Amino acid sequence: MLLNINKFYVMRETLQFVFFAKNTDMIKDYFLIRYLKVKISFIILCTLQIGSEKNIKNKWRQSAWFSFNKWMNNYQWLEIKQFKIVRFMCNDSKLLNKNKDDFYKWFVGFTDGDGSFSICRQKIKEGKWKWSLFFKIAQSNYNMRALYYIKKELGCGSVIMELKTNNADFRIRDKNLISKVIFPIFDKFPLLTSKYFDYIKFKKAYFIMTDLKLSKEEKDNLLLRLKEEKKPYNYISPIWKKINYEIKNTNDANIIMNKQWLVGFTEAEGSFYLVKKSSCRLVHGFEITQKLDVIVLKSIAVILGISVKNKKKYNTVVTTNSRAISNIINYYKNTMKGMKALEYRIWAKSYIKYKGNFLKLNNIRNLIRDIRLFRLDKSGSLGSKKK
Repeated sequence: MLLNINKFYVMRETLQFVFFAKNTDMIKDYFLIRYLKVKISFIILCTLQIGSEKNIKNKWRQSAWFSFNKWMNNYQWLEIKQFKIVRFMCNDSKLLNKNKDDFYKWFVGFTDGDGSFSICRQKIKEGKWKWSLFFKIAQSNYNMRALYYIKKELGCGSVIMELKTNNADFRIRDKNLISKVIFPIFDKFPLLTSKYFDYIKFKKAYFIMTDLKLSKEEKDNLLLRLKEEKKPYNYISPIWKKINYEIKNTNDANIIMNKQWLVGFTEAEGSFYLVKKSSCRLVHGFEITQKLDVIVLKSIAVILGISVKNKKKYNTVVTTNSRAISNIINYYKNTMKGMKALEYRIWAKSYIKYKGNFLKLNNIRNLIRDIRLFRLDKSGSLGSKKK
């Protein structure tokens, strides 16, 4: 969705905004994202004491004037008291950027971390079954920001929030959308983890389900057989064949793994944290852990200049080395899209400003832990904590 402020009206008491949107859901999504961004800015200002006291108070007022609950339940409140909605235009060409490859690479990385490709068989009634495809990216509802970002960029899909479990999903179930939107992305930018196997099964299922030459019974048998296929032990995405499944140096890693993919994967699987080394010493740490896909971790380690450690039940790239942390801060600067961006920003600024200051770093570590417990409630407000 494109948002333009009409410059002629900027001095008016009520600003006029021109929205280019397909429907009101896109506007609702925009304001939820904007609401979260203002709340995030306030948290950062208070935590790291950035700016004057006046700026901090202004940020809080900004976060207070907009109630997402009021928007969801009473559209007229928003229109009359805050904005004048001028016009809506259904114009697909203006909703799509000319070049979205950077987003697609990020999206593939995020999916390699937290996405899933499911083939579902649902019983309708005795002796009758229905098959469906289900593409999903799951997050805690703390990171709704990333899910709405994905929905906005793809221009389709749904974001579902489960309040009982504090989880949220981005979903696409429509076979036509899966074919037109999902397949072209993952065919152009292949998955680097063993989820490539799941994607190929998913795609095969689509072609079986849409094959007009097959009877219902034939489709059911083929899909059952496909669904039962097990991923081979130590399966590796065939994309790594380009370098003979071996990481010798940074050049090898960069042939397969681009920066946008690594940022997306880090948002899904990475951790920026503070760890206690002694009773009066806290240091900055970075880690990505996986049970499978050691070749992926080796590539990440080479790119970031850190090492892979093999544990009994998992493998990890991890470091607390000062030089490595400085490199990681520079590598991820201004790259992330979801709530990991907030965690990274606090973590990075605390390294630059308070490295070696145990009391300050301890307070910041506690704050980061608290932030990760934030959840959205029924009103769409950010601030309640997971119990």
